Amino acid sequence: MFEWMAWTLPVAVFFTCIVLMLAGMTLWEIKSPTSERRGFLPIATTRGDRLFIGLLSAAYVNLGFVAVSERMIEWFGLEQEPSIWFGFVASMALLALIMRRG
Repeated sequence: MFEWMAWTLPVAVFFTCIVLMLAGMTLWEIKSPTSERRGFLPIATTRGDRLFIGLLSAAYVNLGFVAVSERMIEWFGLEQEPSIWFGFVASMALLALIMRRG
């Protein structure tokens, strides 16, 4: 069923994290309803809003890393493409920043 997809370990970990975050946020919202607040984002947001914005941002960071990873070989004189784990860690750090301070 999923033969057409390029399921590598980092991709599987990324989507597993998303599923776990959605489940955790659902339980958290049921246990403790959220209220809007303002952070560094230019709008008042709830936890769900920040999760959505953070997930979009994380996806764009991952896509951007994949787009430039081949060029990094010539930019930095690397012998091979950098690990996709760097993009994953950067995207999760951005997501955590948006969830905490956004």
